[in-house]
Order: sequence, then C-alpha cells, then structure tokens
Amino acid sequence: MEQTPAKKEALRVLMAGDVMLGRGVDQALHTKPPEFPWGDTLPLLHQAGGRICNLECVMSDRGEPWSEYEKAFHFQSAARNVAVLTVAGINAVSIANNHVLDYGRDALLQMLEILDQAGIAHSGAGANLAQASQIARFQANGRRIGLLAFTDNEPPWEATAERPGTFFVPVALQDQRARNLLDIVRGRTELDALIVSAHWGSNWGYAPPKEHMEFAHALIDAGADIIFGHSCHVFRGIEIYKDRPILYSTGNFIDDYAIDPIERNDQSFMFVVEVDEGGPVHLRLYPTMIDFCQARLARESEGPGIAAKMRELCAALGTPAQWEAQERLLAISVRAAGMQAAPRQVNTAAQPLIS
Repeated sequence: MEQTPAKKEALRVLMAGDVMLGRGVDQALHTKPPEFPWGDTLPLLHQAGGRICNLECVMSDRGEPWSEYEKAFHFQSAARNVAVLTVAGINAVSIANNHVLDYGRDALLQMLEILDQAGIAHSGAGANLAQASQIARFQANGRRIGLLAFTDNEPPWEATAERPGTFFVPVALQDQRARNLLDIVRGRTELDALIVSAHWGSNWGYAPPKEHMEFAHALIDAGADIIFGHSCHVFRGIEIYKDRPILYSTGNFIDDYAIDPIERNDQSFMFVVEVDEGGPVHLRLYPTMIDFCQARLARESEGPGIAAKMRELCAALGTPAQWEAQERLLAISVRAAGMQAAPRQVNTAAQPLIS
C-alpha cells in the first residue's frame, strides 16, 4: 500500500526592517561583540527557520564618501561586521537601498564578496544589472525561499549592463523597468515562496501611498507571496490581498538615529510569517524598540501601545489584528488554518531577466 508523503513542517520566516550598522553602530562594534546590536532579540531570530533584513549600509573597508552630488548621510560598516549578520543566522539581505553606494562602487563590490564568503544571499544590487536583479535563494525546513529586492531611491545609482549599482525600479506600472520586474516575478521557478523587498518612497508617514498599494497588488498578481516594504522610518499597516500579506513598511530595526517624538522611528516589530505548502498562513508581530545602536523587545509597559498603533493602521487597510497579551505579540491571520490558498494564475515559464 502506497504511503502518503509526510507533510512538511510550516516554515517561520522572520523579517526585520532597516538594519543600519554604520556610524555610531560601527563605532560601538569596536568594543562590543557582534551580538550587541541585536540586544535581547537574538533568541527569536534563532527560533525562526529563515531570517531576512534590509541592510541599510555598505559593509566594506574600501572607498570614500559619495561625492558625485551632495548627500547628507553616508553609512559604512567595517567588513568584519559581517559577523553581526552571521551571529543572528541571517539567510538573506536586501541591498537595494539609498545607502549601498554611500562609499562608491568599489565598496559595493567588496560587500558582495563579503556576503558571498559568509554564505548570506543578497538581492537588489550588483556588479551589473543582471546580478542586481537576480532572485536570492535559500532553503530552510525543506522549503525554498526567494528574495527579490528593488528600490525607487537614488536614480543615479541604477545598475546597467556595464555599471555596478542597484536594481532601480520606479513605482509606476507604465514604466518599462516596472514591467521588467513583473516579468522576473512571473518567471519564478523552483520556489515555495517569493518575497519581494521594496525600498520605496519617503522616510515618513504612516499611510502607504496609493501608488505603493497598486504596485504591491500588481506584484502579487504576478506571483509574489509576500511584499516586504521599508525605507519609511516608521511602520505602516499590513494589507492582506488575495491571501498574501503586504508589509508596506517594516520601519527601523537597528540604528543610531535621533528619535522623532511624533513619528516614533524607534518603534517597530519583528515580523514573523508562517509559510506552508499553500503559502503564507499567519503573521506574528513582536513589538521592538531601539535604544542607541541596539534593538530590544518592547517591555511589558511598551508593547501594547506599539501594537495598538499597528492595529489601527491595519484596520484602515481592512486587516483585523489581535493582541495576545500572554505571548506579547500581535497576531494576524493571512488565511484561516486548514483553508486552501486562493487559486493563483502564475506564469512559471522562463522569462528573460531584462530586455
């Protein structure tokens, strides 16, 4: 009698927003161990099956501050600080952002080597456009996860066939570069889940722009399973569209920034999505705070307030969320347990990366 194949265990993928290891954090790491920036969040990171963040700096010992035009902030972290990522078990990083070329193209190229040597997958910048627009891949709990990262920040940093840079994509569906991005998503193969990382828009504002919502919907229609947004320094509400979660902004996770008293850029979450054979099932959000240069879990007196703000933002997008006081997390159902995901018409035929 034929045996039914064993059901794979669901995979918990943890996503953290902007991880900025330059400037004050880099200075702290001269005397602090690589575990320091993660504070007391490391156990949650280690419990997850997969871990992803946006690396909001260049990690290199090369280069000089970008000077081709005026730029207010330059974030570089020493090459040795890749240990900060490895100690947390980071599987993949988005490097499509407005700081990856802060110390020039040679620094970017060294960072690519450093990440490769550390076994950390990366997407969103590269030695040329083909590399910058590749899907980064890793495996966890027997599931194959892809990360595809793009940014609409810093247009002059756009990678070309001959020039290192970022996977620059304007958030405008009529733009050919946006259509190329959608083709890459449609062409996904041999993946159980595809996360599209979007470093988009301005630094502030709790409401996602209309064009971000339209763009996120188009990405999911094309075959993305999770939209992982960042760039804005504060978190934004989460929308569930066709049984797929859209995290419009995951905010800041590690940095040395000044704190805005109104838009609290020191508050966010660790975003944990549970993925089974049908795609995302649940989201669990663990409130976090930033003390200078270090992340930490929100205290018992802080967590409910941070979660209440997120509940309000989610409600505006039609997403119910429940605060679970005992576990100190905000729970969101992407689809009901045991329910099949909505049928998806995804073209899996091979597509050219860039026309």
